[in-house]
Amino acid sequence: MSMVQLDLVEANKLAAGANKKQVKVKNGFGSLMGSKEMVEVDYKSDSNMDYLLMRDEEERKRFESSDPTKRHISEQPYTLDNWYQHINWLNFILVVVIPGIGLYYGLSGKVPLNFKLAVFSLTYFAMGGMSITCGYHRLWSHRSHGAKAPLRLFYAFFGAASVQGSIKWWGHSHRIHHRYTDTVRDPYDARRGFWYSHMGWMLTKPNPKYRARADISDLTDDWIVRFQHRHYIILMAFMAFIFPALLAKFFFNDFKGGLVWAGLIRVFTIQQATFCINSLAHWLGDQPFDDRRTPRDNWVTALITFGEGYHNFHHEFPSDYRNAIKWYQYDPSKVAIYVTSKLGLSYNLKKFSQNAIEQGILQQKEKKLNRERAKLDWGTAVADLPAWSAKDFEENLKKNPNLIVVSGIVHDVSKYYDDHPGGETLLQASLGKDATKAFHGGVYLHSNAAHNVLANLRCAVLEDHLKQAQLFAARRGETAKDFIRK
Repeated sequence: MSMVQLDLVEANKLAAGANKKQVKVKNGFGSLMGSKEMVEVDYKSDSNMDYLLMRDEEERKRFESSDPTKRHISEQPYTLDNWYQHINWLNFILVVVIPGIGLYYGLSGKVPLNFKLAVFSLTYFAMGGMSITCGYHRLWSHRSHGAKAPLRLFYAFFGAASVQGSIKWWGHSHRIHHRYTDTVRDPYDARRGFWYSHMGWMLTKPNPKYRARADISDLTDDWIVRFQHRHYIILMAFMAFIFPALLAKFFFNDFKGGLVWAGLIRVFTIQQATFCINSLAHWLGDQPFDDRRTPRDNWVTALITFGEGYHNFHHEFPSDYRNAIKWYQYDPSKVAIYVTSKLGLSYNLKKFSQNAIEQGILQQKEKKLNRERAKLDWGTAVADLPAWSAKDFEENLKKNPNLIVVSGIVHDVSKYYDDHPGGETLLQASLGKDATKAFHGGVYLHSNAAHNVLANLRCAVLEDHLKQAQLFAARRGETAKDFIRK
C-alpha cells in the first residue's frame, strides 16, 4: 500500500501561518529592523528545503558569472560608490550612532557616574534584559509559558526600552531563526562568521532571495503585541531614554546622568549582550545534546544574557521555559518565570520530559564515542571475514600452522609469540585447535585488552560457528550491522 505523502506546499503554508487570516498590524515607520520583501514568500517555489538548497547553489553560480551591478546590493562587493547602499541606516542609527553618543559622553567624563546612578542603571538594565529573555523570547517567541496582562504589559514596555524592535518583529525573526537554523534563510546565520551573526546581519540589507516566514498569528492575536507594534517608535524612545532620565531627575536630580547612563549606555550594553546569543552562543562552548548545528552551551554567555547561554539545550528543547536544567547553572530568567508563576502572573510553565532530555544526552555521547571509535583499528569485522568450512580450515592449516580458533573465529598468531603474556609454549599448544574454553577461563580469564588484541589477529570465521562468533564479537561491543554477511 502506498502512503499519501504530506503536501510540502500546504505544510509550509501552515508553518508560515498563511492558512489563517491574520490581523494586519502596522507601525507607520516602515518595517523597523526588518524588510517587507523578506517575508513575501511564494509557497509553490519556496516550500521544499532540498529544492531551495539546490536553487540557492544554482543562483550563486549564476550570479558569480553575471554582471555584478545587476545583482541585489547584498551580493555586490563594497565600493566607494555603493557602500552606503549596503547599510540598513535605521538599524545603524539605533545600534551604533545613538549608543555611540552615550559612550562618548559617559566615558569622556562629561557626564560622571556615581554610585546611586550606577545602581539605578543596573536595575533598569535588568528590567529591560529580563523583559527580552522572559518576555520577547521565552513567552512570545516560544510560548514556553503563559502570562497575564499586567506582566505582558511590563515585558512590552521594558522590552521596548531595550531597543531591539517590537515583539512582533523580534518574535517573527526568532521563529525564522529556529525554523532555518544554519541555512541561508537564518536571519543571523552563524556560518557566515562571528561578526555577521553578532551585528552584521542587522546593519546590512538582507537578500530578498532568502525570504522566509513563520506563523505569528498567536502574536498578532495579542492586543498588547499589536499595541506595542503600532506605537513602537514612541514607546521605544520614551522607555529607553526619556523615562529613565525623568526618574533620575526625580530621585537624584540628574537628568543628564539618567539619559546617558540609564539610557544610552544601558541600551548599548543590553543590545550587545543580546547579540551574544546569536554569535557567542553559536561559537563558544559545548554541545551536550546535539552537534548537527552550531548552537552551544556556555556559561559565559549565560552570565551576560540572564541565562540564555545554554543555547544547545534551547535549540533542542525550544518550548522549555528553562535554558539551564542543572541547579548550579546560571539562569535567572528561569527563576523569574517560576517566581511569577507562584505570584499568579504566569502559568502553564512547559518542560520537556527528563526522559527526552536524557535520551538526547546519551545519543550525543554515543556520537562522540563513535567518532573516537572510528579513529582506532578494531580488527576485521566478522561480516568481512571469509567463511571457512572445517575442510577449508584443515587446508589452510597445512599452509599456515599458526592458526587458533576462539569462539568460531580463526586467528593467525604467527606474529604474536613474543608478545603473548602467557608465553610462547601456551600458544604453540593451541595451534590448530579450538581454544575457546581455555581463553574464557579454562586457563586464563582474558581481559578486555586481550579481546581487542585477538580481534586484530582475525583471518576467517567458521561456517558452522557463525552465531558463536557473532555473540563473541558482540560482547566486545561490535554492533549488529557488523554481523551482516555480505
